[in-house]
Amino acid sequence: MGKRDDLIAIYASDLSHKCGVVPDMELLSKVTIGCGPAIYNAETAVIAVNDPGELQLVKNNFLIRKLGLAGSAELMDAIESVLETYGSAEPVKYRAVVYYMLTRYFGKESIYGMG
Repeated sequence: MGKRDDLIAIYASDLSHKCGVVPDMELLSKVTIGCGPAIYNAETAVIAVNDPGELQLVKNNFLIRKLGLAGSAELMDAIESVLETYGSAEPVKYRAVVYYMLTRYFGKESIYGMG
């Protein structure tokens, strides 16, 4: 297995064990690939949940640009909900896991060519 496959396995484990979500491995793989090189950098692979600017970037760059959602207060509520699902006691929140859960939250799997 390559580095990306190893990371996808870590993300799947987080979804299962920390978030209580049974991951769709095909969608998880596509979301991970969509994150690009960010997943290989220790600083960009995780989301700095205590940094409002970082959460704004998730909203603007992922939810609005990537998923094509209209900007609204609901978007930040969704981010907060996903982070809560990940667990407030969990210090490391992987970008690909958060993006996967946001994709499912909004039913935007079609962005990744999924049903």
